[in-house]
Amino acid sequence: MESLHNEEQRQNLMRFFKTAPGDYGYGDEFLGIKVPQTREVVRHAAKDFPLGAIPELLMSRWHEVRLCGFLILVDKFERMATKRLENDVAATDGRDEIVSLYLQYAEQANNWDLVDLSVYKILGHWLLLPSALGDRAYKQKVLDSLAASSCLWKQRMSIVCTWFPSHHGDPSWCLRYAEMHLRHPHDLMHKAVGWMLREMGKSNVDLLRDFLRQHAHEMPRTMLRYAIEKLPETERREWRISSAL
Repeated sequence: MESLHNEEQRQNLMRFFKTAPGDYGYGDEFLGIKVPQTREVVRHAAKDFPLGAIPELLMSRWHEVRLCGFLILVDKFERMATKRLENDVAATDGRDEIVSLYLQYAEQANNWDLVDLSVYKILGHWLLLPSALGDRAYKQKVLDSLAASSCLWKQRMSIVCTWFPSHHGDPSWCLRYAEMHLRHPHDLMHKAVGWMLREMGKSNVDLLRDFLRQHAHEMPRTMLRYAIEKLPETERREWRISSAL
């Protein structure tokens, strides 16, 4: 990956991911590799890459190398989460091992893209699968711990992972963590919560409307805008007006 270094692209990425002093991505370092290039590396490496070597990638100083590590975890998890292997004991243990590793190195996903490209495919999918680590109550404790963390990226994990269960018929995770983060101070969380509410609404618009009736008046403007984005324009206007009253 270091051989793919591109200085012009590195400068672009550093601006895009807000790495200047005082910004949320301050201190992050880039090689200048585009995501499709990283995915190509993953495609060639993931199948035979040993799980025990992934922490070296996740601890890299380079943003793209950390992304590579997280995407290899995604690939390995998905190979063990096919319909045929859902209840397989060895596959269940393998998925649990990946989840444990993901959580152990969660703070290394220290920008929104690292979270968003990995968390729903690992933690989000895990929420709906058998696990030897624990039942639904245990999984809720895991997400509650992320949500209560002082780390912005762990907090983002707790809401973005709900995309997967929402799209597979279980909106309860989204509703729980959207409500928990309703008054979060950071714009990145406003966007994430609104985004997840919008995605949940694609499957159950009535639940989205119920949530809006309860909380639109207290939702930050960005969160509300993201949440109502797919509703009809006349309805979006009504929600914006009612939230301002």
